[in-house]
Amino acid sequence: MNPIHKFTSSRLYHLLGSTRKARIVSASAVALALCAFGAAGVAPLAPDAGDLPVKTITQDLASPNLSSQINALEAQDGTEKYVREERIRAGDTLATLLHRLGVDDDAAETFIKKDKTAKAIMQLRSGKRVLAQTDDNGNLLWLRASVVDSQDMPVKNISVTRKGESFVAEEAPVKLERRVEMHAREIKSTLFAATDSDADGARLPDSVVRQILDMFSTNIDFRSDVKRGDRFNVVYETFWQDGEFVKAGRVLAGEFTNRGVTYQSVWYEDPVSKLGGGYYSFDGKALKKGFLKSPLEFSRISSGFSMRVHPISGNWKAHKGVDFAAPTGTPIRAAGDGVVDFAGTQNGYGNVVVLKHWNNYSTAYAHMSRFASGLKKGQKVRQGELIGYVGSTGWSTGAHLHYEFRVAGKSTDPTKLNALAAPPLTAAEMSRFKQVSSEIAHRFALLRGQGTIPTDTLAQK
Repeated sequence: MNPIHKFTSSRLYHLLGSTRKARIVSASAVALALCAFGAAGVAPLAPDAGDLPVKTITQDLASPNLSSQINALEAQDGTEKYVREERIRAGDTLATLLHRLGVDDDAAETFIKKDKTAKAIMQLRSGKRVLAQTDDNGNLLWLRASVVDSQDMPVKNISVTRKGESFVAEEAPVKLERRVEMHAREIKSTLFAATDSDADGARLPDSVVRQILDMFSTNIDFRSDVKRGDRFNVVYETFWQDGEFVKAGRVLAGEFTNRGVTYQSVWYEDPVSKLGGGYYSFDGKALKKGFLKSPLEFSRISSGFSMRVHPISGNWKAHKGVDFAAPTGTPIRAAGDGVVDFAGTQNGYGNVVVLKHWNNYSTAYAHMSRFASGLKKGQKVRQGELIGYVGSTGWSTGAHLHYEFRVAGKSTDPTKLNALAAPPLTAAEMSRFKQVSSEIAHRFALLRGQGTIPTDTLAQK
């Protein structure tokens, strides 16, 4: 054999390199080359582009109607429209406000000053929003604002609109958008630090915080029981106008975990019976008591349920109620949900209201100075609702409320009654309640699973 063609393992060894590093690099190069040749051997050849079928498609395309667009632009008289928003500032005059709104229209300014409806805009409070639309010459096309009441709540919308060369002013009741928001909070320092936190984009309104405290105050002493690590979830309604927050409404549900114990509450008002509403546990038990301890928020008992010498007749007789001393005009609240059975004058009772409740319970409120506006027989009232004002009518020697609690028509000492629970839900009401509570339970599950999450806002009509 020709020695030139003789190829041995020893010769291969020397061809790969004299050092260990060189041999490793050379072997790797050989292996990669073999893989490349193998891939080339099995890879299919791409078809020639010239052999691919060619398909021609013809389609008529409509050219844009330029004449209609030109006519639309000419119909606008070549003007653009601009909308601007401003806030009322302290010391603002109508002229300075219109100037900031981009309005340069003497006729509009004169109209607003003279028109009975439009000039309400000049009495708006600082910070209130005004919107205006103008053309590119500064002529006013429309202007809108909301008038608020003493509680800073919008009560009506005022609008000024151009009609040709003149203006028209109109007012309409405010239509608020209702939304439902839910938030989760963990107490890391104090309860109020947690409610003030805006880590999820929103602080809890003060009115919502107060409702949370009232809701759980019978189970939790918020002055001493709350500690770090406690958590609470809350679902509540808010009201908006044109995308601007107006007020917070009722807390619809709350869940508070304090020292490992969880308390839950759901607001429920039956849509069929419509007899008030209240907070319930998830098993349908009413959390509120059937009757308030006192029909007055601030008062003292001046005469109890007992035998006494009547202050006018001087006779020894039974006092069948409890007298609460209070100034004339003090609001009187319904002690429980019920229906007005009587509202008028009765001999020594003077102006008196009698409410019928469930299970043969009734309550009477005597010596009123006047009744709540619109109160009449057959009207349904809720616990805590205003029914009248303290006075001294009838057989009375001074301003006070005479309050009676009756069972089947017989007067009973209300201070010695054990706390009566509110009436339980009927079977039909319980079925409807479960639909509400299951939806709330789902919301709480979301809050628990995600911790502090961005506001979940659902618009509801």
